[in-house]
Amino acid sequence: MEWFLVILDFLGKQILNVPAYLVGIITAVGLLALKRPMGSVIGGSLKAALGFLILGAGAGVVVASLNPLGDLILQVTGAQGVIPTNEVITALAAEQYGATSAYVLVVGFVVMLLLARFTPLKYVFLTGHHMVFMSMMLAVVLSVGFGPNLSWLVILIGGGLLGVIMVVMPAFAQPWTKRITGDDTIAIGHFGTLGYIAAGAAGQITGHRSRSTEHINFPQNLKFLRDSMVATSLSMVMIYMVFAIWGLIVLPLQDALAIFGSEDAGAFIMAAFAQALQFGVGVAIILYGVRTILGELVPAFQGIAEKVVPGAKPALDIPLVYPFAANAVLIGFLASFAGGLLSLGLLAVWLGPVFGLALILPGMVPHFFTGGGAGVYGNATGGRIGAVVGGFVNGILITILPAILLLVLGGLGFANSTFGDADFGWFGTLLGVSLLSGNTAVGIVLTLLIGAALVAGAWIFQVKVVNAGWLPGAKHTKFIDDLEAEEKAAAAEERAIAKAARLAKSV
Repeated sequence: MEWFLVILDFLGKQILNVPAYLVGIITAVGLLALKRPMGSVIGGSLKAALGFLILGAGAGVVVASLNPLGDLILQVTGAQGVIPTNEVITALAAEQYGATSAYVLVVGFVVMLLLARFTPLKYVFLTGHHMVFMSMMLAVVLSVGFGPNLSWLVILIGGGLLGVIMVVMPAFAQPWTKRITGDDTIAIGHFGTLGYIAAGAAGQITGHRSRSTEHINFPQNLKFLRDSMVATSLSMVMIYMVFAIWGLIVLPLQDALAIFGSEDAGAFIMAAFAQALQFGVGVAIILYGVRTILGELVPAFQGIAEKVVPGAKPALDIPLVYPFAANAVLIGFLASFAGGLLSLGLLAVWLGPVFGLALILPGMVPHFFTGGGAGVYGNATGGRIGAVVGGFVNGILITILPAILLLVLGGLGFANSTFGDADFGWFGTLLGVSLLSGNTAVGIVLTLLIGAALVAGAWIFQVKVVNAGWLPGAKHTKFIDDLEAEEKAAAAEERAIAKAARLAKSV
C-alpha cells in the first residue's frame, strides 16, 4: 500500500501541482471527450502545456523590465507605480497560485454550463483568456482571505463564483449589446463589462441628439495603434521617458543613474528606452503563450459546451463589436486614456496620500481594448458625445478600480502590475472585503451570498428586461432615424430638381 501513497504523492506534487502539466491534462481530457484522434489529443495537450511555460518565460522578461520602472516611480513620486496588465499579473501569480487557478477554471466552466443549461441565463462564455485571468484573480483573492491551508475551499467557492460571473455579466450587458448588433444571437464575454454598461448608460444620458461617430472620416494615421505589440511598446516608451526625464530633474544625478546602472544622462535615457521595449517583448511572449494555451483549450471547452447547452448564446471577446462602429473604437480609446490620465492625477494628489491607493499608470493596451469597446457602446446610445463620455468613464473605472483591488491581493499587491479591466476590480474588491473578518464561516456565507445575489439579479434582469425586449438609447435611435429620413428626403429632392433641370434643358 505504501507504493500507492508514493505514486499519489508524486502525482500530486510533481504533476497536478505544476500548472503547465495540469493545463495540458485538462486539454487532453476535453479533446478526448470530443473524440479527437489520439495524435490531435497528444499534440493539443503538449501545445497547451508549452503555452503555459512560454507564459512564464515572458513573465520573467516583463518582471526584469518592470522592476527598475517601479524603483524609478517610487523615488520620483514616493508612490507605488503599478501597470495594470492582466497577462502580466496572471503570469506573476502562476507560480504560487497556478495549480489552484487551474482547478478553479475547470469547476467554473462546469458551473457555467449548469447555469446556462438550467436557468434563463443562456450564455456560454468563450473568451478563454479572460476565463484564465478571472480564475487566477479568484484563486489569489480567496487564498488570501481563507488562508493557504484551505485550497479545496478556494477551488469550490472560486469555481462557483467564476461560473456565476461568466453568465451574469453577459446578461447584464445584453440590452446594450443588442442595440449595437441589432439582434440577440450573440453576447459579450469580456470582463470589462461594467465599463461597457457604464459607457452605454453615459451615452444614453448625454448624447441622445448627437450624430454617430461613423459619419466622421477618422485619420488613418492612428490605426497603427490596433497592433497590440506596437501599442504596448509605445505606451511603455512614453511612460518610461516621462519618468526618466522627471527623475533626472528631481533626483540627484548619481541616484538617478544608479537605477539603471548608467554612466551618464544619455545612457540613462537610452537604458529607459531599452527597458520599455523589453516590456513590449515580454508582453508579446506572454500573449503568444496565452494564445498557444487557448488555441487548444478553448476548442475543447467550446465543443463540450455546444453539446451540453444547445441553444445558448456564445459570449465572445470585445473586438466582436468593433466593426459596428470603427471610428468609435478610436474615439473611445483616446477618451479612455484621457480619463486614465485624469484619474492618475487624482491618485497622485488626493486618493493616494489620503487612502493609501497605489499610483495606477494608464497603459495603451487596456485603454485601447476596453476603451474602444466603451466607445462603441457609448456611440450606440449617444453618438459622438456618447463615445467620448463613455470612453472617459471607462478610463476612470479601469484606473480607480485596480488601485482599490490591490488592497485585497495580499503579497501580490506589492507587484508592479495588477488586473486591469473593470470587472476584476469591482468583483475582486467585493470578495476581498467580504473576507476581511478572518472568520472562515463568515467568509463562506458572505461569498456565497454574493454569488446568489448576482444570479438572482441577473435572472430577474434577463426575464424582466432582456427577454421583454427593452433596448437602451431609444431617443438617440429615433434622432438618428429622423436624421437619416431627412437626409434621404433632401437627397431625393435634389435628384428631382436635377432631373427637372435636365428635362428643361433638353426642351
